[in-house]
Amino acid sequence: MSEQEKSVRTANKRGSARLGAVQALYQMDVGGTPLTEVLQEFELYRLGKEVDEELYLPADYAYFRDIVSGVVREQRTLDPLINSALQKGWPLARIDQTMRAILRCGLYEVMFRKDVPAPVILSEYIDVAKAFFEGDEPRMVNGVLDALARNIRKDEVRAKTQ
Repeated sequence: MSEQEKSVRTANKRGSARLGAVQALYQMDVGGTPLTEVLQEFELYRLGKEVDEELYLPADYAYFRDIVSGVVREQRTLDPLINSALQKGWPLARIDQTMRAILRCGLYEVMFRKDVPAPVILSEYIDVAKAFFEGDEPRMVNGVLDALARNIRKDEVRAKTQ
């Protein structure tokens, strides 16, 4: 297998892990499902499986676990930062649960997954937003995560020219 094929497969599995992480966090938020239960459910019955005639792509389970567990562990750090990047009058609590999960996952990766370039993280979560929304939400994900990444990874993400 070539290096390019390995890269594509890893990226696809990470993309699936990101999508699954957003779904798992949504499920925890809406249904109050405990962390250990949701991790087990997704790993055993969803990721890489067929559910309700939809095929879930294989995922990088370790990456999935890291994102979901990390968001839960760091939520008290993540939420105030996301709030600071949102428009006034639109606190995180007022944002759709799926959008909250996307923003939390994206910010978690920006802050704690320094092994992944920030532009890749932003691009991936814009794609995740497109999987769930057809309106302006992907642009909102881009704007919020981009603003946060510019502050957190100053050396990696260039400032916009004015």
